[in-house]
Amino acid sequence: MRHGVDLFATLQQIVRQTMAIAPRAPRGGLLLCEGRRLVYRALEGFDALAPQGVKLPTDAGLATESGPRAAPEAASGMCVVSAHDWYEAHLPLAIAAEGAVPAGAGVLVAPVVVRGAPAGYLALEQATLEAPQGERREMLEVLLDAAGAALERHRLYDEKARLAQEIRLLEQVLNAVGTTVEPDHLLDTLAHGIKSVQIDQQWGSVELWLVEDAGGGQGAVAASGELDARVFRAGRSAPMTYFHTLRDGAVDAARGLGISVDFRLGPPAGPGGQREILEDGIRRGVDGIIIAPGAPEEAEEGFRRAAEAGIPVIVVDTPPVPGSRAPLYIGTDNVAAGRLAGEMMRRLLPSGGVVASQRPTKDAINTRERIEGSCAAMEGAKFTVLPPHEDSDHDLELGTELARAALQRRPDIAGAFGVAAGGGPAWGHAAREIGRGGELKIVAFDLFSATVALLRRGAIHATIVQREYDMGYIAAEIVHRMITRGVEPTLAELPASRIIHTGVDCVTLEHTPWSTTLSDHLALDAAHRVASRRVEGNAAGRPIEVLLIGVAARREPVVEERVSFSPRSLVGRVLDAGRPLVIDPAGHDGREDASPLRGHAGARTLVGVPLRARGSVVGVLVLSSEREDACGSDEVPFLERVAGTAAVAIENARLFSRISERTIELERSNELQESMLRTIHELSSPVVPIADGILVMPVVGTMDAQRSSHFIASLLKEIHEHDAQVVLIDVTGMAVVDATAANQLVRAAQAAALLGAEAVLVGVTAGAAQMMVAQGLDVGAMVTHVDLARGFRYALAKTGGRILYRR
Repeated sequence: MRHGVDLFATLQQIVRQTMAIAPRAPRGGLLLCEGRRLVYRALEGFDALAPQGVKLPTDAGLATESGPRAAPEAASGMCVVSAHDWYEAHLPLAIAAEGAVPAGAGVLVAPVVVRGAPAGYLALEQATLEAPQGERREMLEVLLDAAGAALERHRLYDEKARLAQEIRLLEQVLNAVGTTVEPDHLLDTLAHGIKSVQIDQQWGSVELWLVEDAGGGQGAVAASGELDARVFRAGRSAPMTYFHTLRDGAVDAARGLGISVDFRLGPPAGPGGQREILEDGIRRGVDGIIIAPGAPEEAEEGFRRAAEAGIPVIVVDTPPVPGSRAPLYIGTDNVAAGRLAGEMMRRLLPSGGVVASQRPTKDAINTRERIEGSCAAMEGAKFTVLPPHEDSDHDLELGTELARAALQRRPDIAGAFGVAAGGGPAWGHAAREIGRGGELKIVAFDLFSATVALLRRGAIHATIVQREYDMGYIAAEIVHRMITRGVEPTLAELPASRIIHTGVDCVTLEHTPWSTTLSDHLALDAAHRVASRRVEGNAAGRPIEVLLIGVAARREPVVEERVSFSPRSLVGRVLDAGRPLVIDPAGHDGREDASPLRGHAGARTLVGVPLRARGSVVGVLVLSSEREDACGSDEVPFLERVAGTAAVAIENARLFSRISERTIELERSNELQESMLRTIHELSSPVVPIADGILVMPVVGTMDAQRSSHFIASLLKEIHEHDAQVVLIDVTGMAVVDATAANQLVRAAQAAALLGAEAVLVGVTAGAAQMMVAQGLDVGAMVTHVDLARGFRYALAKTGGRILYRR
């Protein structure tokens, strides 16, 4: 095997070697088992079909329980069957395009065994139905063992990658447990995470059905007897996770630094674009800006305005233009990364060939530099490098159409570069669609779900992975230093070039001397993130607001709608039983209602998995595939693990939402209560000036420590403002004048005396006086009077006033 980087080339070489064994076979191929289906991974000798414009399929149809339909006995060993029967069952175009096969011709079918079971079948056309004997049989068995070893090696690495992907997916969902995750964002993670783990199922649709107020398997039942649910349907195109990973790095660094990260995505130009987001941040006066400019030239005016406003700007991912006002670039050395990609292409195509490339836009400096680097690496070899074409701003669907058109226009294209995230999958999907999956040598950039799936399938051979998490992390740390310590002192500690390169990794499915395996990369990346996360801190002072701007990719949004469905439907039955259900809609027998199956036209496998949390089913995860028997019993436990983790995230988000709502209600209630208490305090202890130098302060209710503090503060304030000499404290309205109340009143009198005023206690009832004597209470030197009138006469005498009566 070529260092494990090109399974297709290895299998193709084995097929050619088997065909060369005398007597030579005119045509041959290798079919691999993917579930119950057989797919072609190498066809030789069928070149005559190409001039007729016939597209060779990769799908060789369903197998029987024991083996290929045309040769089920092949599962037990070599056998020879009629060539006409074989092609009719597994490659009918061979008959339709070239006419009937020679009379009496046969096809030798031999199993490629991995771990004691057929993993594929070698099919060699021969002139007769005679089985191979002697030396020819021995040579065929040696080559079959070599194919089995190659497939087993590939399978082991694929299983490791699958496990690493599953762990990564569960970790992403678990990270949402402590947040207020929105269902559409969670579904994006689930849908494309599941597709990158279960790559053979070809899930066409993934949905999240959430039953409001579900509990114990029962949801909200409408008057018609149907149940209601909110349904979220994921788009078929995979989301671009690159800038979300960059954001994760910035957020992890921001913890403990007192930084609030405002993450925004926008197209490079136009309405709602990066320029508008940048201008809005400058207007709002954010403390710092981190930006990955989709159009660096257009961003320069914003950088100038930010510098004039004293806002430091750090550019990540895409280098700024020469002489930029942005003082620092953090990202990939794109020329070196392109050179690494070119070196990989040289290994994949040692004899050279025609190479094409695809990039998101001609304006991006980073992709221009990657193409320059790759071309430099291929200089001196027999390569013809075609001019790159644009895929219209990360539009994967359009990129696939452009790649397909390029391959059909130039069948001699042997290799392809995807110099940005969507380019690799675009070439990979196009190559598989026209029957060249694995044959077309593809080197991609970046790593998201579609890239992972195609890397595992062998349709993408290698990918150059940037370290966008590190870009965001380092940028957040440095912008914090620029804000708190100054831009120039911070830059003085950095390289004079004002460039920080974060490096790249070359990732392949299997191990090579010059790459990292996919499984190892995923595991190391997860460990790196965990080790880098800061502990949440309590930074003093005002939070620092940093605006982080990425590039928005065009993609299908998650669709949300409310749906009524029957308890007899698939979803209703899963809710009721609380366990997974797998059905074939084409075999629908009428026992269950098919209403929730709309939107799954053509599906041959439909799966419903309950979302169980805290003993109740809160919804159902629904997946569909156009493949028959796409989900076996051994695949269901994985979906249950994913659904269970998602259910915890959903229930936690609901609980968090309810707690937040309850907290707001309590805060409002507390504010109302405090307002009422303030009003009561003001009304129960008003201070009323009734004559020059005389105040009356009636006390109503009870006198506790909290009220005493307010009472004394109000008393002293009014004494000072009115220059009062006598304050009449009227306790007629007090419920009880006990020891605590008496002590508080004495303290009030002492405080008033310090301001030169005398406190007079009035309104002491006979009962209160008797209780105070019985308890031995002492009001000190306070003057007391039985009622307010007598107290008032006393106050007038003290202040030199008198009462005049007029008729």
